[in-house]
Amino acid sequence: MSEPVHRARAAITDAPVDLLVQRVATLLKQEHAITETELLQVDYRLAALIPLSAGEEVREAGHPAWRCFDHQVPLYADGTGYLPVSMRGERRGVLRLAPVTDAEQLTGLWEIATALAHEIAAVDAGTDVYRVARRTQRLTLAAEVQWELLPGRSRNRPSFSLAGQLEPAYAVRGDSFDWSDDGESVWTATINGMGEGVAASMLTTLATCALRNARRAGVSLADQAALADQAIYSMYRGEQHVSTLLLQIDLRSGLLSIVDAGSPRLILLRNGEVSVQALEAQFPLGMFEGTHYQEQQIQLQPADRLFMISDGVIEAAGQNMRYGATALDRMLRRTKPMRPLDAVRSILGDLRAFVAGDLTDDAVVVCLDWFGPQP
Repeated sequence: MSEPVHRARAAITDAPVDLLVQRVATLLKQEHAITETELLQVDYRLAALIPLSAGEEVREAGHPAWRCFDHQVPLYADGTGYLPVSMRGERRGVLRLAPVTDAEQLTGLWEIATALAHEIAAVDAGTDVYRVARRTQRLTLAAEVQWELLPGRSRNRPSFSLAGQLEPAYAVRGDSFDWSDDGESVWTATINGMGEGVAASMLTTLATCALRNARRAGVSLADQAALADQAIYSMYRGEQHVSTLLLQIDLRSGLLSIVDAGSPRLILLRNGEVSVQALEAQFPLGMFEGTHYQEQQIQLQPADRLFMISDGVIEAAGQNMRYGATALDRMLRRTKPMRPLDAVRSILGDLRAFVAGDLTDDAVVVCLDWFGPQP
């Protein structure tokens, strides 16, 4: 750890949770004559960068702050610097600094922005300061439940990059996703709980927690589905159920295991070609008592991209027509040069433009890039 980063960490580690940015600002002013320090957090919809303190939101795609956020590199423009505030691929926003002499000075401060991202992540569960500040409108209660449940919005490792997004971001109900990695495998779950409002979010919460509990018990992917199925059936007796797509990738081999429980669709983008994977359709979790689930396997190749997409994307309605598979296929191909978070943001942005506003049904998109086996 460099000396400036060490001092920055020392300045904020014991700071009150609401003063992390102020402590960084004080340090930058003392050591680098930077008089303006502002944290711009990305909002729930990935559509605005919102100042932690009072100020104007940044929405223009070509703005330097957005270019910094999108490309994840420091950016210098007219005496102002922008630094990505990110950790392990999780993008929280941008740190705006002024005055900055040149790009070289900015690069030397990048680690401080990363340290700030780690500290915000450490305190976020125990304060509302950062959650409240990144909202452009009030979340519904169901959406509050869903966002609290998520593991994050993006994750990077040498072997993969992963991202997911929910829509309508401020009013999502039963659609969600989950993931975990331990250095040997990465697991993902794309979940669609039936129903409306808080009832749907509670059903999805039960499914997510049941799947996590089974996964942490070290059982196979099929048994994870079976245990979650039992938990949901015992609660709702088949009156409510959850469509789920479970994936597990062996990080040493790239072998993909799949359980399709009435699930969102799995789409593979390989060598520029889009293909919907033909999976064995099995019963949704909780529909019947004692369902036995089977796994399927696919061997991934380096540079493969996987999309897990809920029905709310395909079935989104515009003016007397659905979004449909053709429009989705076109958008998936266009995302090829994008990082996973930018890909899911672009797909759902195109979907909102198609319906000319917020979606009336939930939609979830998860994107995973496979780079190759991990040593």
